[in-house]
Amino acid sequence: MSRLDSKYELKSKKYRQRVIKNWVKAIVVVVIIIWAFAGIPALELKSKSIEILKSIFNGLFHPDLSYVYIPDGEDLLRGLLETFDIAVIGRFIASIICIPFAFLGARNMMKLQPVTGTSKFILSVIRVFPEIVMALIFIKAVGPGSFSGVLALGIHSVGMLGKLFVEDIESLDFNAVESLKASGENKTKTLVFAVISQILPSFISLILYRFELNLRSASILGLIGAGGIGTPLIFVLQTRSWDRVGIILIGLVIMVALVDLISGAIRKRIV
Repeated sequence: MSRLDSKYELKSKKYRQRVIKNWVKAIVVVVIIIWAFAGIPALELKSKSIEILKSIFNGLFHPDLSYVYIPDGEDLLRGLLETFDIAVIGRFIASIICIPFAFLGARNMMKLQPVTGTSKFILSVIRVFPEIVMALIFIKAVGPGSFSGVLALGIHSVGMLGKLFVEDIESLDFNAVESLKASGENKTKTLVFAVISQILPSFISLILYRFELNLRSASILGLIGAGGIGTPLIFVLQTRSWDRVGIILIGLVIMVALVDLISGAIRKRIV
C-alpha cells in the first residue's frame, strides 16, 4: 500500500469515528429531551381558566393609573423608589465588602496560599445561597421590611462581585508595576497608579452591572416580605386586582429599562 493510500485510509477512519461520535451525542441529547418531556404532567385547562386569563389580560391592558401616585397612602412611585433604594444600598455594601476579599483572593497579590484559598472559599460559600434564601434568613433575623432586603442583596452580591474582582486582579498586566518599582516608587504609589488605575474601570463596570441585577432581584424579594414594590404586588395578586398588577408591572418595566440605558451608557464611556 502506498503512502498516499495509507493517509487516505487514516483520514477516512478519523472521519467515520467523528461521524459516529456526533451521532452518539445527538442520540444522547434526544434521549435526554424525550425523558425530560415525558416527566411533565399533562396540561389540563380548568373550566374557569379561560375566564381568568381574560381577566388577567384585561387588567394588564387597562392598568389602574390612579395607583401611580396616592398622596396619603401606598402607591407605585413609593414602591419603585423603595426598590431602587434597596438595590443602591445593597450594591454599596457589596462594593465595599468584596474589595478586601478580592485582593486577598488574588494569587498575584497575596502569595500566602492559605489566605487566597480561604478568601475564595468564603466567596464561594456566599454565592451558594440565592437572594431569596438569604432574604428569608434575614427576615427571621431582623424582621420583614426593606432592611432585610438590603442585607440579602448586599451579602449575596459580595460573592459574585468578589469572584469577578479576583479574576480581574489576577489578569493584571504587571509591566506597569515593575516599571514603577524600578523607578523607585513606594508601594502606595505603585498600588494606586499601576494596579488600581488598571482595574478601576472594570470594577465600576461590574458594579453597575450588578446594580442592574440587584434592581430586578429587589422587586422579587418584596414578594416574600423583604420590602420594595414586590410587597404590594403580592397583595394585589392575592386579591386578583389585575388592573393594579398591570400598572405595577408597567412601572417595573419602565424603571428597569431606564436603569439599563443609563448604566449601559456609563459603562461604554468607562470601558
